[in-house]
Amino acid sequence: MTSIFCLRLVEAGYRNVWTPQAELFHHESATRGQDDAPDKQRRAEKEYRFMRERWGEKMEIDPAYNPNLTSGHDDFSLAWPPRVDTI
Repeated sequence: MTSIFCLRLVEAGYRNVWTPQAELFHHESATRGQDDAPDKQRRAEKEYRFMRERWGEKMEIDPAYNPNLTSGHDDFSLAWPPRVDTI
């Protein structure tokens, strides 16, 4: 799934370039905790609905993700059937 960072970059006219030397860390749960209480679960669901309303299908199609890899798992396995048309 495309991140909001990438979606905002494209919307602003920028491109996201990957480099293997970059090492980034995101510690969201360190500042707001786990979504393990009912109020936190409601907040997380509200945020999810907002993302769906704001970005829709763009969240599902990551232009930088190899179309030969599955989008149904997080293990970068090959897509079957392939997600691209073959000749």
